[in-house]
Amino acid sequence: MENQGIKIDPVEARSKARRIKLYKECRVTFLKKDGSVRKMHARMDSGLPTKGGVSTLDPEKYTTVWDVDSEGYRAINNDTIIEFEVLA
Repeated sequence: MENQGIKIDPVEARSKARRIKLYKECRVTFLKKDGSVRKMHARMDSGLPTKGGVSTLDPEKYTTVWDVDSEGYRAINNDTIIEFEVLA
């Protein structure tokens, strides 16, 4: 995948997505659906319930995280992850 001059290796991106699920808190950089780059401070276990209960997104394609700065759940496309940094 290539966008804004950024080349993403889908295999490496999916590997980073699997690592997100292993850690409690991280900073992740990814390409949004509109092609812009987003950096997010994310947590895997916010402890807050989702409004609808269970996510209907394909867990192989998306990782659902809690966006610490925006205080809400967000879905990250596993194939568009650029960088991943463990914070806790």
